[in-house]
Amino acid sequence: MTAFFQNFWYWLPFIGWQRGGMSYEWAWFTATILGILFIALPLMLAVAMIIYAERKLWAAFALRRGPNVVGPWGVLQSFADGLKVFLQETIVPSASNRGLFLIAPIITFTVALMAWAVIPFNSGAVLANINVGLLYILAISSFGVYGIIIAGWASNSKYPFFSAIRAASQMISYEVSIGFILICVVLWAKTFNMLGIVEAQKGHVLGFVNAFGLNPLLFPIAIMFLISAMAETARAPFDLTEAESELVAGYQTEYSSMAFALYWLGEYANVLLMCTLNAVLFWGGYLPPVDWAPLYMVPGVIWLFAKIWIFFFIFAWVKATVPRYRYDQLMRLGWKIFLPISLFWVFLVSGYLMWKGHFG
Repeated sequence: MTAFFQNFWYWLPFIGWQRGGMSYEWAWFTATILGILFIALPLMLAVAMIIYAERKLWAAFALRRGPNVVGPWGVLQSFADGLKVFLQETIVPSASNRGLFLIAPIITFTVALMAWAVIPFNSGAVLANINVGLLYILAISSFGVYGIIIAGWASNSKYPFFSAIRAASQMISYEVSIGFILICVVLWAKTFNMLGIVEAQKGHVLGFVNAFGLNPLLFPIAIMFLISAMAETARAPFDLTEAESELVAGYQTEYSSMAFALYWLGEYANVLLMCTLNAVLFWGGYLPPVDWAPLYMVPGVIWLFAKIWIFFFIFAWVKATVPRYRYDQLMRLGWKIFLPISLFWVFLVSGYLMWKGHFG
């Protein structure tokens, strides 16, 4: 896109644009801003729609109707809820740390958007095609805990603080096992680049199936990654940070209006991100399921969105059917089961690849 703006015809030399097109600096800046908008704006619309979709799925699981009044089939319900939240008064507790209290939801929301910069939507369709894309996602996702910790501490309230501590320990616990799982993916793909990881899955299984997840050695950790993603985003059955019967409403108890809405937007953006990572890292991303020429006529972004939708359905299905874990069960699963298994799998995968001469 930078080359497009460099070769485009403009007549505004006073801001660095030349008659034959933009200068490289202005072309790069314009292309980057447009790339951010092309990702952020549809993502915000997608968040609104998946909230509606999830409520419809929950209603179907419980044999109810779900949203069906606001707009055709209730499709405008999320926008009505957003307008209601926007018009509410923002209440800041008098005993809170006002600055940190207000900046915490901004951190959570911003971090949730930043990770999308390295997600490949199609071959070459990625905002930042950096060589360490997977490390970037790990680094950005680790920042999410700060928004929650700051919210709990700045609220100067007992239950939000308890919830923030729970959230921090939960996210850190499952990030450890996620890190070991991703090492296995990197070893097999021989790159941290997200596009490279997707392309490494082309014809990976039996020479024609585009997925790491169907590899017998990688399938178990693909399932572990899916479960860890639910815990990382504090989704049921791991929603201990918002255990209403224990903590009122968790770390956002004292929040209202748009500050509260930013947490919800950030949470669902993170859910979409984890669904996308499941698709990209283990199930071929924008590649069709089978390496067959006619299937490549379908745009890669369609295949990616279809896989995201499948994983989002799984997230909603689990939330509607699986009861909440106790906190000791949550920690036991992370530290005593997932961590040893993921660490063992690193040795297993690396040993197998060395035996096969994969790195030679």
